[in-house]
Amino acid sequence: MPTYHVELFEGRSVEQKRKLAEEITRVTVEVLGTAPEAVEIIFTDVKRENWATGGKLWSEPRS
Repeated sequence: MPTYHVELFEGRSVEQKRKLAEEITRVTVEVLGTAPEAVEIIFTDVKRENWATGGKLWSEPRS
């Protein structure tokens, strides 16, 4: 059973997550030939203060 872990900044709506889950499932079924019921997707909302890229927190102003 394919399992996806999706980490994203908090603030996405339930509808956005629902649509993403539908599309990930659709593509997985198309590519792997698995049943939709076998596709697991775990969303983790992350605060910007808990995510850094290039040594800089995303909660800090970007230049």
